[in-house]
Amino acid sequence: MAKCSICSEKIAELFLEKIKGTIVKKPGSQKHYVVCFACQKKFPTKEELLQQIK
Repeated sequence: MAKCSICSEKIAELFLEKIKGTIVKKPGSQKHYVVCFACQKKFPTKEELLQQIK
């Protein structure tokens, strides 16, 4: 199971290990961050999500 990069809550996986959430990448970086639906509702834009990532 993956954890949210913002709130550290566990995120469920769907069939074939697909994550039930959103994946965000920082510009110019190869690293990706997983975000849960609750945090995605709190911070609707990509810029706000990137600012909140720990």
